[in-house]
Amino acid sequence: MAAKPIKKRVRKINVPKECYFCKEQKLPSYDDNETLRRFLSDRGKIIGRARSGLCALHQRRLTSAIKHARHLALLPFIGKY
Repeated sequence: MAAKPIKKRVRKINVPKECYFCKEQKLPSYDDNETLRRFLSDRGKIIGRARSGLCALHQRRLTSAIKHARHLALLPFIGKY
């Protein structure tokens, strides 16, 4: 007898349908800490486009702004445990 295949539970993530920065009519800036923290995980990783809902242009600029803010010590390189 063959074993039944195990079904994996698929977790649905609510992804915004519209880019945050396109909607707000602004660009990601390294000195806007509160906005940049929205796109970091609890471990300090940058959240990808699939989960953040950003367009390609703003995702690239967001990544540069976060890295710039990290080097200026405005954001941590790693999150708190």
